[in-house]
Amino acid sequence: MKKNINLTLHTRCNTRTRYSAWLAGLFFVALPAFAQPSDMELADPSPAPAECWSQTTHTHLGWGSTDMRYKRNAVPQLSSSLTLNAWKGERVSAQAVLVCPNAIDRMSFTVTDLTCGKQVIPASQVKKYFVRYVLCDSLPDRSKELLLADRLQPATEMTVPASTVRPLWLDIKVPSDQAPGKYKGVVKVKCDNEELELPLTVQVSARVLPPPSQWAFHLDLWQNPYSVARFFGVPLWSKEHFDLMRPTMELLANAGEKVITASIIQHPWNSQTEDPFESMIGKFKRIDGTWHYDYTVFDRWVEFMMDCGIKEQIDCYTLLPWHLTFEYFSEAENCTHQVKLEPGTAAYEGYLLPFLKDFAAHLKQKGWFEKTCIAMDERPKELLEPAYAVLAKSGTGFKVEGAINYFGPEVAERMYDVSFAYEQPLLEPQQLADHLAQNKRVTFYTCCGPDRPNTFVCSPPAESTFLGWHAAAAGYSGYLRWAYNSWVKNPWQDARFRSWLAGDCFLVYPDGSSIRMERLVEGIQDYEKIRILRSELKGKKLERLNSMLEPFATCQVDASANVEEMVRQAKATLRSLE
Repeated sequence: MKKNINLTLHTRCNTRTRYSAWLAGLFFVALPAFAQPSDMELADPSPAPAECWSQTTHTHLGWGSTDMRYKRNAVPQLSSSLTLNAWKGERVSAQAVLVCPNAIDRMSFTVTDLTCGKQVIPASQVKKYFVRYVLCDSLPDRSKELLLADRLQPATEMTVPASTVRPLWLDIKVPSDQAPGKYKGVVKVKCDNEELELPLTVQVSARVLPPPSQWAFHLDLWQNPYSVARFFGVPLWSKEHFDLMRPTMELLANAGEKVITASIIQHPWNSQTEDPFESMIGKFKRIDGTWHYDYTVFDRWVEFMMDCGIKEQIDCYTLLPWHLTFEYFSEAENCTHQVKLEPGTAAYEGYLLPFLKDFAAHLKQKGWFEKTCIAMDERPKELLEPAYAVLAKSGTGFKVEGAINYFGPEVAERMYDVSFAYEQPLLEPQQLADHLAQNKRVTFYTCCGPDRPNTFVCSPPAESTFLGWHAAAAGYSGYLRWAYNSWVKNPWQDARFRSWLAGDCFLVYPDGSSIRMERLVEGIQDYEKIRILRSELKGKKLERLNSMLEPFATCQVDASANVEEMVRQAKATLRSLE
């Protein structure tokens, strides 16, 4: 899903012991740690005029909109009250904004229990975040630098400079057994010796949203474990590495993620990210020419992800790496070889056939074979055909997944899980219906483009929510995103990357979520609500629901489109149909 990057081929001659141990995660190499403090923010390249603060003399607090990224040094218009609407079991978000004409040495905030008579949504159900500012590029001019609110840092205490605002994000999880009603509470912000209060109301419906593990939405956000090890400077596959990955991956599970991303070939997409994907499976050619394989890392990774709550599908990349280069250790030569193998050749077949057979046997032994797909990412037809042929010749019966750039009967027959670019839908309505009728998956993705809608840091937050509505309107299984946590060098301060717009490489930060990720989950929850209501509504109410969805089926969202208003109005209609 990205442009090809040239790769220099090489052979590494070293001891078999070191190579095997590195693959198995037993030979730990300390990586450089990221040294910058997590609360440091960069200067705003386009600050607001100082005079905008001339009429603001006292610290105050108000409700903002989750559709807005509030500028750090501009005084916003805020509201004094807020009512959120939620199903039982739903997560809902709110954004308050603290306006500070004078510096605050110590600022923190709390939320009281939300009560409705004797019924209580405990304060423990509310996650609290400081909204942090990161440097990013912009559209349509990527050379323009912006400082935008995006990162959500778990809240404890912080210093707030004079003539700035500090957004505060709330994530409220309504228990699935909560009684319906109007629940009221208070947000309390302590600013040195002063305390400010803001009322909050949550209207809980009688409707119930299932837990994320039961959502039908097929969420496929590619994980990068190598990025976590590099950023925190811990040994790859060490206990520290897995401990640091757990919050990030559990956050993903709570978004309804269905797929574990596994790299079974070194650098399946070339070295396009800050942290390339290495092979999780060691491949060794014995002196007698036979093969054996080390699944230690692969098994540990899959077991860990399942323990985090992601269990439905394992996507293994790939039989078609972009560079068509395959790695193995030769015991006869005591060397690691990287060899270029063209699909359709005897050498290509000779490398993959024994591996596929052994891999299938291993997966069956683990009880994972039915969950596993061999994944192939946007490869041309002339490469896919010989890859399909090798899979067929192996006799293993692997399912196939992949992002595609063409669709025909041969793809429909061979691919279980297909995905295509948002702006280039490839399936006609009947093809889509036929594929889904076989209990197969059809998703769409955004990546590099389009400009709108997308999940870049500079994208309007409502565009993340729009994606769930688009999936529901078009009848897709869900959404694929090529990078959940392929972090850039310094994501806490600067989200830009050398190749693509800021945020294209990651949806979450090393210590927490983002506005984009939370709004994406909102859209996924809306997809589930629509699915439930569609199964129950009849007659004019069903017609009204389908009519409301029609504008979201479009693949053309131009610069003039008011996505925020589209989503707001659609949500209001959805509430009226409950």
